Amino acid sequence: METELQGSFIELRKALFRLNVKDASLLSTAQALLRWHDAHQFCSRSGQPTKKNVAGSKRVCPSSKIIYYPQMAPVVITLVSDGTRCLLARQSSFPKGMYSALAGFCDIGETLEEAVQREVAEEVGLEVDRLQYSASQHWPFPNSSLMIACHAIVKPGQTEIQVNLRELEAAAWFSHDEVVAALKRDRPYAQQQDGTFPFWLPPKLAIAHQLIKEWVEKPTCPSLPA
Repeated sequence: METELQGSFIELRKALFRLNVKDASLLSTAQALLRWHDAHQFCSRSGQPTKKNVAGSKRVCPSSKIIYYPQMAPVVITLVSDGTRCLLARQSSFPKGMYSALAGFCDIGETLEEAVQREVAEEVGLEVDRLQYSASQHWPFPNSSLMIACHAIVKPGQTEIQVNLRELEAAAWFSHDEVVAALKRDRPYAQQQDGTFPFWLPPKLAIAHQLIKEWVEKPTCPSLPA
C-alpha cells in the first residue's frame, strides 16, 4: 500500500501534529470511537455481547437493555507561574528535550479547582493561590480524555520545587525569554553536537502549546481565587 500510494505509515500521535485542525479533530474522534467500541463489546452486568447502532454513537445490551455511550475522562492540564516565570515539567516518556505543563486525571468527587490544587501539590510540591480556566481539548491518547486547561499562580514566596520522581523526570522554572526562544525553534528534535537536546515545547495543535503561548503574551493571569 505504501508503494502504491507513494507514502508511508507513521504513528497516529505524530500524524495528528502534521494535519490541520479540522482533519486532526476528525482523526482523533474516529480513533477514540474505534477504541471505545473495541473495549465495550460485552455488557458489564449480563456479560452478553453488546450491539452498536448504525451511527456508532452507542452500544446496547439486548439482554439487560443497558445503553452504553462513549465517555471521556476529565484531565486538568495546568501552566503554573510565579508571576515572572512559568513552571514546565517532563515525563520519561516524553521526546528528548520536550517540557510541557503539568497534567493529571480528576478524581471522583473533585471539582476542577480541587484537581488543579492537588495535582500541582502532588507533582511539584507547590500551593496554588489563584487559577483561571483557559480552554479544553479532546485528546485520544492513551484513552479518550477531555483536557481542561488552566493557568495557576502559586503563593508569593513559595516557589521551591519538590519534584515527585514517581510521576515526573524533571521540572523547572523557565523565564519569559527562554520560553519565547523555545516557541521559535523550527527543529525541536535536532540533537546538539554535545549529545544533548535543546529545550522545546509541545507542537501547536496541543492545548499545552496554547497555554504556554497565552502566558508568553500575558505572563500573569487575572486574580481568581482557587
